Order: sequence, then structure tokens, then C-alpha cells
Amino acid sequence: MPRALPQVLADVSMIERVVTNLLDNAVRHTPIGGTIALRVWQEGAQLQVEVADSGPGVEQDLRDQLFQRPSVLNPQSVRENRGGLGLLIVRRMLELHGGGIRLMEASTGACFRFFVPL
Repeated sequence: MPRALPQVLADVSMIERVVTNLLDNAVRHTPIGGTIALRVWQEGAQLQVEVADSGPGVEQDLRDQLFQRPSVLNPQSVRENRGGLGLLIVRRMLELHGGGIRLMEASTGACFRFFVPL
């Protein structure tokens, strides 16, 4: 993390919940002895934050629906292993700040990157 980062105008409790949710997911899915990395940097007019882990990663068939609300009309979207509402809430909180989140390609584990505008 760079020593000097710009201040962001944001709801501290919401951004804290975003980071906590992503770190909690990483801890739950990373095996003992694995690694979790948190990176923060400025890119243009955005503050970028990345949480990466060395866990099993996100199944390919779950990636498209990862940030969407499960639908009772689609039995596959309400499977127990689909994920949870946590990432949906994270996405919505970031959208309220004018930001966003995405799952990055990673050679191992899962890597989530989000941004908030400066």
C-alpha cells in the first residue's frame, strides 16, 4: 500500500462492511497455510482495492451470477453453494458510492477488485 493515498468521500461504515465482507470470504475459503493479500492504490480518479486469496477460487458456472440476486424462478440460482447475499450487498454499497466491483482472473484462488471514485 502506498504511504500517501487520497481521501475518499464515502460512508465509512459501508466501505468498512465491503472490505470486511471480502476479507471474511477470503478467510473462509483459504486453506490453513494459504495466503490472503489486500492491495490499495490510486488509478486515475479512482481508489482501487483488491482482495486476493489462495483458496479454490470461484467455480466457472457461478461467475456470471455472483453479484446478482438469486431468483426462486430459477432453481439453479438458489443452490446452497451459489454464494450468498454478501456480494450482492457489497456491489450495491459500492454502486451507491459511484463505484463497482468485479471478479478478476487469477491463476489460483479468487481475486476481487473494487473501486470508489475520488
